[in-house]
Amino acid sequence: MEIVAKEAKQTTILEQKVKMKEFQQTLKGEVSISGVGLHTGKEVTLTLKPANPGFGIRFKRVDLPEQPIVKADVDYVVDTSRGTTLEHNGARIYTTEHILAALVGMSVDNVLLELDAPEIPIMDGSSKQFIEAIESVGVLEQDAKKVYYTIDQNIHFYDPVKNVDMLAIPANEYQITTMIDFNSPVLGTQHATLKHISDFKKEISNSRTFCFLHELEHLLENNLIKGGQLNNAIVVVDKVVSDAELEKLATVFNQPKVEVKSEGILNNLQLNHPNEPARHKLLDIVGDLALTGFNINAHIIASRPGHATNIEFAKKLKQYIKKNKNLADIPTYDPNRPPVYDIVHIEKSLPHKYPFLLVDKIIDMTDKEVVGIKNVTFNEHFFQGHFPGNPVMPGVLQIEAMAQVGGLLALNNYPDPENYDTYFLKIDKVKFKQKVVPGDTLILKLELVNPIRRGICEMKGTAYVGNKVATEAELVAQILPKQK
Repeated sequence: MEIVAKEAKQTTILEQKVKMKEFQQTLKGEVSISGVGLHTGKEVTLTLKPANPGFGIRFKRVDLPEQPIVKADVDYVVDTSRGTTLEHNGARIYTTEHILAALVGMSVDNVLLELDAPEIPIMDGSSKQFIEAIESVGVLEQDAKKVYYTIDQNIHFYDPVKNVDMLAIPANEYQITTMIDFNSPVLGTQHATLKHISDFKKEISNSRTFCFLHELEHLLENNLIKGGQLNNAIVVVDKVVSDAELEKLATVFNQPKVEVKSEGILNNLQLNHPNEPARHKLLDIVGDLALTGFNINAHIIASRPGHATNIEFAKKLKQYIKKNKNLADIPTYDPNRPPVYDIVHIEKSLPHKYPFLLVDKIIDMTDKEVVGIKNVTFNEHFFQGHFPGNPVMPGVLQIEAMAQVGGLLALNNYPDPENYDTYFLKIDKVKFKQKVVPGDTLILKLELVNPIRRGICEMKGTAYVGNKVATEAELVAQILPKQK
C-alpha cells in the first residue's frame, strides 16, 4: 500500500456564532492511495480531494477521455454480483462499498474520488487503510449545516428468494444491527452491531471481506478475482481439503505453503474479531446505503444481507426520503413554546409600525435561518378593500412579511443591530401557490443563500400554511447604518 498526502491551503472554517453539533465535512487536503483491483487485477491510484459543501461523493475516471464523473448514487448501480458497481457517463466504477463505508464512518460528506483505473483498490479487504488515508490529511468542518432525515414509520424489505430481511425503524441516530447465517459449521450464526457511527473506525473498519473455499475455486476457475491475494480476504474452509488442492492454491497465490487453521480459515490470517464476517457485512451495509445520498436517522436491522438486497433496500429508503423530505424541512409551530423574540422585541428592532408591522413572533433563529409567525385575522386593515366578501391576504403583503422576518435574520448577524436597517434591493422567483385567508397561521422561513458580505444579504424565503407552501421568493437586501 502507498499513501501520498498533500497539504491543503485552507485549514480553518468561518467562526460560528451559534454552536452547532453537525456541519458538513470534507478533507483538509488531497491524499492518494495505491493498490490493485480485486476483480480486474489492475493497478490503480485513488486520489481523494476536498470538495465544496453540497458536492456529495463523486468518482472521476481520469484515465478516460473527457474524464467522466459518476455520482455515488443508488440509481447508477448496474451490478452487485461481486461488489457494488456504478456506471454513468460511459464510465464504470467497481467495488465502491469499502471506500464509501470509510467516508461515512469518518463523516466525510463532500469529496471527489479520482481514479486511473475502473476499480477501487481492494487493499486488505476492509475500510481500515482508507480511513488511515483520510486521517493522514485530516477532516475539515465546513460552513454548511449537515441535514439528517428521520423516518417516522418502519420501512421493510424482504427478498423471499434469498431469504433476506431488512428493516429500518425510527431512531435518534444511525444504528445498524446485522445477522448472518450460512448454515456453516465454521461460521455458525453471527451478529454485529454499530450503535454509533463514531464507533465505525474502532469496531467495524478493519473487518475484511470473506468468501467460502468453494466460491474461491469457482472464481479462480473463471478468472474473476485477478487481484485476489491471501492477505485481502478471509477464506472459510467448510469442506475437507486435500494436500493437492492446498498445493494448487499455494501456486495460484504465489505462496510457499497454504494451510487450514483449526477454526476452518484458510492461510495464516488471524481474525481481527471473532465475528469478523458479520462485521464486514455491516461494513458493506454502511457503504451501500451511502448511495441513498441522504443522512438517515434510523436503526437498520438486516438478516442475511448482501449487496443486491442492500441496493434494493437503499432504493426504497431513497424513494421514501425523496417523497417526504419536503415535509421534513417544514418548520413546526408550537404556540406553547416561548418565542425567541416576542412582538415587543420585534417592534423595537424593526422600523415598521402599525399597520405595517407584519410579524407577530420569531420562533427560531440561528446565524443562517429564521422562522417567524404571522397570525392572519379578519380584522387586518387590508381586508377592508382587498377582495371584500372573499378576503385573501395580498401577495405583496406576504412578501413584505417575509422581508421583515428576513430583516431580523440579517440584523441578527450584527453585534449592534439597533444601529442598522435593511433595505431590499431585489425580489425574484416569486411564486404564490396557495391563498392565505383569515384564520391562517403563516409560518415564514428565511434562509441565507450565501454568507453576508459587504452588507449584502441573499435569502431564500418560504411561507407555509400548515405543511403546504403558500409563497416562495428569493430576496436580496442591503444592510446600512441608520441615518441619525
